[in-house]
This record gives sequence, C-alpha cells and structure tokens, in this order.
Amino acid sequence: MSNFENIAAAFERLNVLILGDVMIDRYLIGQVSRISPEAPVPVVHFQHSEDRLGGAANVALNVKALGATPWLCTVIGAGSDSEHLMNLLPPAGLSGKGIVLSAERITTVKTRIIASGQQLLRVDKEETRDIGEKEAEMLLDQVKKILDNQDIHVILFQDYNKGVLSPKIINDVILEALRRDIPTVVDPKYHNFWAYKHVTLFKPNLKEMRAQAAIAIRPELDSLQLAAEEVRRRLGNRYTMITLSEKGMFLDGDNRRFILPTEARDIADVSGAGDTVISVAALGVALGMDMEAMATLANLAGGQVCERPGVVPVDKSRLFESFYAFMKNA
Repeated sequence: MSNFENIAAAFERLNVLILGDVMIDRYLIGQVSRISPEAPVPVVHFQHSEDRLGGAANVALNVKALGATPWLCTVIGAGSDSEHLMNLLPPAGLSGKGIVLSAERITTVKTRIIASGQQLLRVDKEETRDIGEKEAEMLLDQVKKILDNQDIHVILFQDYNKGVLSPKIINDVILEALRRDIPTVVDPKYHNFWAYKHVTLFKPNLKEMRAQAAIAIRPELDSLQLAAEEVRRRLGNRYTMITLSEKGMFLDGDNRRFILPTEARDIADVSGAGDTVISVAALGVALGMDMEAMATLANLAGGQVCERPGVVPVDKSRLFESFYAFMKNA
C-alpha cells in the first residue's frame, strides 16, 4: 500500500487466525528490604499479583490492539489454570471458540517474581511434549471450522515449543492455507524449525537462526543474506525476517534486503517484543504492504513495548503517530 495514512484503518478489516502455544504470565510483585537469613537470597514482601495472557494469546492481544480480529486456536489443559485462562479471554475481547481442552495436558504458567521493577526469578509450569493424535484432530477441526466460517486474511504460527505446533499440525495447516490461498507467517522456536515449508514470512531471532544455520552468522548484511538464502533454499518461503535485538531487524524478500536499526529507547523489559513484531508483520503481509514500510512499522512496535514492564500489547495510536512521522522524514 502506497498511502501509509490508510494502513491503520485497513488493519481493522483483517481477520487473523493465530495458532500456537498459549500461557498465563503471572506476576508476583513486592518489595525487597533485606536478605534471607536462611540463604543468600532477597526476601520479597508480597504486595499484589497480576495474571496476563501470554504466548500466542499475547499475539492475539497485539492483533486486537492493532484493530484486527484475532481467532485463537490452541490446546490447553483441563484444570483450574485452564479455567482461569479461559476467564481472562472475555475481558480482553478474545474468543475461546478455537481452544481445545485436554485432560492429558497442563496449561503453561510462567510465574515471575518482581521487586522494585526488577525480575528476580521465573518459575515455569509447563508441558513440552507434542499434542497427541486425538488432540491434533480436534485442533484441526477447530481450525477448519474457523476457515470455513470466517474470511481469514493470514494465518500466524506462534511457536513456543510447548507441543501445540506438532509436525502434523504444521504440515496440515500449511497445506490448508496453500489450498485456500491464505498467506502464512511464522515465529519459530528451536524444535520443528525447518518444518514450516512454503510459508510466506519466516521470522526467527538471531539466536534461533544461529542455532540452526549451517554457517556462522554475524549481525551484518552480507552474513544475514547468506542465512536468508539458506532459509529460502530449505523452506521455499517468500520473506525472511530476522530480529537482531538491540541491533534492529533484517528483512529479505522480493530481491531486496536491508537492516533497520533500532531507535534509542529506555528499555524496561524485552518480554513479548517478538510477539508484537510478528503481529505487525502478519497484518502487513495480509495487506500486501511495502516490505520496508512493514518492517519499519514492526520495528517501531517491538521497540515501543520494550519501554513498558511485563508482557504488554502495543499501543496503536502511539505506534502510528511514530510511524507516520518516520515515513514523512524518510
């Protein structure tokens, strides 16, 4: 799209199917004034707790915050944590129709202990084995029902290696997307990294890419281009986006490649920045945005959420104010 002023409004017409691992991000917040006499650790005086939707559910929050409609598909456990997660959806304006409950699994909960704005400890309760055949069939049924009944503009795979995105799910949903001519974007993790064949956009971070590539990778254009060529050779994807943490973002596709540097910011917490970046990228792909404009918007969005503590969705009005100013001065 050449008219950047219309992008914010165009986002509101999009439906996004989000497939992946969801979780509860739990924060126990307090203050530290002394060290424990029992061990050399701080004693946290508990003040309050807060539960937020995390993982693929945080991607759904970002998609909604950007004005689009998210359709979340996943498998969670059937205990009290899953009930709590389902109860968090309606206040956030999210539907649970695509969520499968399984008595064979637990719901992921990441508990962070925070004092004076600093994370002291994280405790993860999770399950990482792949979902079983029965669970996979139930999830695929939910995906197909949504595809049959909604005009889905892009499918987003959000992988945290908690088992929802098994090889069968990945393969079957990509084939369904290809059959229906729906673009696909992927935020991968280490397992099944090379399973996402023929997707539209593939977005690892630099650490993930280094762990998988056959060559050493430096955060420099020529080196990253070689990594993108390996990805395209093995996956057949159209675009490769590699996030580079404080060094910005690399994007390759349509015979163009570039690095976008980050803007100077006061960083409070990098948690959830990748969720925000892939959310913006997915909407950009769905709209057929210019590649550099899409990367710029995603880069600005990822930087914005790093300024706030905890896992939080993007602020659309602030984001587009920054984006319009950037594009006018470019």
